[in-house]
Amino acid sequence: MAEESLTYQRIDQDVLKTLERPGKKYFILLGGVLAVFLVGLAAFINQVRMGLGMAGYTHPVMWAVYITDFVFWVGIAHCGTLISAILFLFRARFRRAVYRTSEAMTVFAVMTAGLFPLIHLGRIWNFYWLFPYPNQRQLWVNFKSPLIWDVFAVSTYFTVSATFFIVGLIPDIAVARDHAKNRFRKTLYTILSLGWRGTDQEWRHYYKAYLFFAALATPLVLSVHSVVSWDFAVSIVPGWHTTIFAPYFVAGAIFSGVGMVITLLIPLRKAFHLEKYITVEYHLDRLAKLVLLTSGIVTYAYGCEFFLSWYSGNPIEKEAFFNRAFGDFWWATWIMITCNCFIPPLLFIKKVRHNIKALFIISIFVNIGMWFERFVIIVISLSHEYIPYAWGSYKISPTEIAITAGSFAWFFLWFLLFVKLLPSVSMTEMKELVKPPKRMGQS
Repeated sequence: MAEESLTYQRIDQDVLKTLERPGKKYFILLGGVLAVFLVGLAAFINQVRMGLGMAGYTHPVMWAVYITDFVFWVGIAHCGTLISAILFLFRARFRRAVYRTSEAMTVFAVMTAGLFPLIHLGRIWNFYWLFPYPNQRQLWVNFKSPLIWDVFAVSTYFTVSATFFIVGLIPDIAVARDHAKNRFRKTLYTILSLGWRGTDQEWRHYYKAYLFFAALATPLVLSVHSVVSWDFAVSIVPGWHTTIFAPYFVAGAIFSGVGMVITLLIPLRKAFHLEKYITVEYHLDRLAKLVLLTSGIVTYAYGCEFFLSWYSGNPIEKEAFFNRAFGDFWWATWIMITCNCFIPPLLFIKKVRHNIKALFIISIFVNIGMWFERFVIIVISLSHEYIPYAWGSYKISPTEIAITAGSFAWFFLWFLLFVKLLPSVSMTEMKELVKPPKRMGQS
């Protein structure tokens, strides 16, 4: 939409229209997602009842799909903070229409990621042992355990991201409150708006708080996934103990996160007729360029990994990476390389970047490739360590497939509820594009 044609009233009408009573297609989609989630929940309940043997763990692969899913979802969450916080500090204009969706994605992805360390515990009812708290047994958590690092990383990230998300929503929820006709929505928005009236003092405090949270959230983009990468890097497993993991994981997280943002935005703009606000030539084009940039960094990191294993002269490292490319799970490695290194460079072509179908398909491939990246790092490395006698294989179980599918359903379930209850495009920041009316005597 041309900025000259924007008005406050038009923005309110177009965005609030997305909150109207959903149609039949929405309920069918919601029902399908809920059904998949219930299948995953049933598989998890059965696993709790029968034990972690249902997960198909086979020595030496005792970290498998659950930790793969954990790292994948933490990575997905990073893009929201990048778009909402870092690009806000750099005053990137294209973020205005897309950051609300990315922020919501961040919160829901962290909520999904946080489930998997608990699922991986087996005895999930003892999850509180992971938190440092005074207790009558005078026990303390083992701070040397990567599992504890994950607890601190995820809980900190969720707290800051959720606060940042809620603070940014307050003015828009107040607008929705003032226009709401449904009693339930009126009550809900009244509570969530925290008594916002839009006074000059409120706006000044709001912008100061938003800037503070943006500055606070920015280091999390680098720190949280670095901590997740150290789960692997501090070990002596071939293919893991390397200093490249922290920047490698952060770049991969942003790469997969931007891919998921594109995957969510394209159906969203089509379903709610937001093409005037989320444009192909401006917003999606720049997100596609971010995919290109991070794909290049990830490709470089893959090359560095293989080069370092060869240059090290360590036969065990060489064997581990040879097995990664040509061993039992060669297909997973080549899916990863194809999806992350060979397909994204198509976005160098402007016609591909501006083709909605092509962009959507490429974003799907990006997320498939990034899931397999985590699978390759975890499963292949653990199955082929130092001693040939201890080498083993791994076969994913139906329980793991069901719980993984359920995690995707859990994520999309929250996102579907979000788009019909809260504004998915920031009215506040879109109104900043409205040019002020000309005064008398101005040409």
